[in-house]
Amino acid sequence: QVQLVESGGGLVQTGGSLRLSCAASGITFARYSMAWFRQAPGKEREFVAAINWSRETSYADSMKGRVTISKDNADNIMYLQMYILSPDDTATYYCALNRIPYSTTNNAQFYHYWGQGTQVTVSS
Repeated sequence: QVQLVESGGGLVQTGGSLRLSCAASGITFARYSMAWFRQAPGKEREFVAAINWSRETSYADSMKGRVTISKDNADNIMYLQMYILSPDDTATYYCALNRIPYSTTNNAQFYHYWGQGTQVTVSS
């Protein structure tokens, strides 16, 4: 059974940084592509970043330069390093896994497995 568990969320001040983690189990992590999405209260879920099996990455235009996605295949963990956070970044952050290994799509419909999310709150 595939399981994705996010961690690393919390409360941070404007301008601060956070690193989110997504631990995967029940799957050979290195063979698939993964992504981060986020959802703020009252808003639709939106794409943040994706990384495929060969570590090619894609980022939402609004996030470029402020986030870095990476993964550790040996430990089955994906990361999202976030910088210069603002209150607009307040959201629940979700990791997702796509069975297509070369994909870096920003379309949530193509992701087959999802974690429960971790809350990020940025205070002004």
